[in-house]
Amino acid sequence: MVGRLAALLFLLTASCTRTGVVETIKLGHGLDTNHPVHHAMVFMQERLDSLSGGALQIQIYPSQQLGTERQLLELLQLGSLGMTKVASAVLEGFAPEYKVLSLPYIFRSEAHRYDVLGGPVGRRILLSSEQYWLRGLTYYDAGSRSFYTKDRPIHSPEDLEGLKIRTLESTTQVRMVNGLGGSATPIAWGELYTALQQGVVDGAENNPPSFYTSRHYEVCKFYSLDEHTGLPDVLLISTIVWDRLTPEQQSWVQRAADESAEYQNVLWKAATEEALQKVQEAGVEIIYPDKEPFAARVTSLYDEYREAPEIYTLIEQIQTTSSCDDSEAC
Repeated sequence: MVGRLAALLFLLTASCTRTGVVETIKLGHGLDTNHPVHHAMVFMQERLDSLSGGALQIQIYPSQQLGTERQLLELLQLGSLGMTKVASAVLEGFAPEYKVLSLPYIFRSEAHRYDVLGGPVGRRILLSSEQYWLRGLTYYDAGSRSFYTKDRPIHSPEDLEGLKIRTLESTTQVRMVNGLGGSATPIAWGELYTALQQGVVDGAENNPPSFYTSRHYEVCKFYSLDEHTGLPDVLLISTIVWDRLTPEQQSWVQRAADESAEYQNVLWKAATEEALQKVQEAGVEIIYPDKEPFAARVTSLYDEYREAPEIYTLIEQIQTTSSCDDSEAC
């Protein structure tokens, strides 16, 4: 234990270290190395090495080696870690603008989500956390989140009543699950498999690749694709580290991040198809419920933000953003 702690402290002595003319940014995240987001980070690592001629590099620590999502965010704020990836919902406690991305059914479609996140609204949200020493670089596609359960299929909101459902540490997600009739129970991702096994919760909600790579399908045999939210993942850099970089180095980092997001979008589509196929082969029942009853139960969440102009303005901007699935947009 002492040796592991000493090794961790050594890793965190500096988030951005220099060896000769080489500068290294440490990146920690909680995902498995088989996850599409990790593969995108490796792509970013290679692109930054190429763009900088080897002078600026990224060193990746996956699988919660350096802590949970919240712990990694705190390390970024201290400048003890250079970069991390978290679910956008986790950032609600740091920058309130992120709350809009947790609202159920805020996006009309996948195309609409891409256009919002890739446009001015998405950029405004990314930079909203700078005052908290967290600069958003780009979004990684995390698809749509849906409910999976152990003992009861979810065909309608009524089926959630009485069930304890794991959520992210997000006030918006908690209110959404409670509004749909479930009992929201925030639990750290790394603890969820055991919590499902032991009956601490009756189910959870996430996208297909995460449901598959986490092996939660071994415990939960019902997956209801109600697609209530389209929460992206967010790649962040500590502003303490960012401000140490030269303008040229910053441009390399931003370009490598943007290109990795494009690469990850391609990987994500393939991973989603594979995940649904694999969990079905493992005996999971895939359910395609009518989404309208779910959406109708949570419309009040939007009204709660009418008294918060900075949030409600973002809601209106998202709702009025055109996308290529609108007949008049393309």
